[in-house]
Amino acid sequence: MGRIEDKVAVITGGSGGIGRAAAARFVAEGAKVMLVDLEESALQEVVSDLGSNVASYCVSDVTSAVDTENYVQAAVEQFGGIDIYLANAGIEGKIVSIVDYDEETFDKVIAVNVKGVWLGIKHMFPVMQERGGGSIVITSSTMGVKGAALFSAYNTSKHAVIGLMRSTALEGAQHNIRVNTVNPSPVETRMMRSLEASFNPEDTDAAHAQIAASIPLQRYGEPEDIANIMLFLASDESSFLTGGVYMADGGSTA
Repeated sequence: MGRIEDKVAVITGGSGGIGRAAAARFVAEGAKVMLVDLEESALQEVVSDLGSNVASYCVSDVTSAVDTENYVQAAVEQFGGIDIYLANAGIEGKIVSIVDYDEETFDKVIAVNVKGVWLGIKHMFPVMQERGGGSIVITSSTMGVKGAALFSAYNTSKHAVIGLMRSTALEGAQHNIRVNTVNPSPVETRMMRSLEASFNPEDTDAAHAQIAASIPLQRYGEPEDIANIMLFLASDESSFLTGGVYMADGGSTA
């Protein structure tokens, strides 16, 4: 029997690197997954890889209350309920000083990375209560526990979801709903390719090497590394864990 056998998981950012890896791990351990993202073709590709008997998708904007209700309802209608919510959708914004940071981009980063998580939890709580509890895992970052110059919006958003996690963990405890964050350092994903190109447009390999060298384990995380701790927090193995910040950072914050 799998570690989350017969559980139903909703994964936002489901077509991205970490979302895909988490979906694959969850399915391998017996769950059914509803994947949420903006690009339908990418979602279709993931579902095709996993199998339509265990995976489905809903094209949704996580910043929209209507879209959030839609993907929650889609999971309930297709799979009968929701046990796990992986709030993983996120965008990086720009690498620029706060003086030069434009308000539109700041608002978008906060909307996706914070409001999107808030909306998801808001609509998950009643559904999870009906199931007798559940596990909510929020993707934060090492930037959720320390500062980073030139990342004012992203840095703010990743701190904010830790506060949101702690508040909702206290609210959810009486209903057996656990809420935790996973905080990765750089991971081999599209987001890091974008950031590397911003750091050093002429030599992204050099940017990659420089960032990796700053991590005590001397490498980026793989999406599967992050998916493994997400699986643990989603499973009953972590049944006494709530309100926690779990670093997955190769020693970066040690």
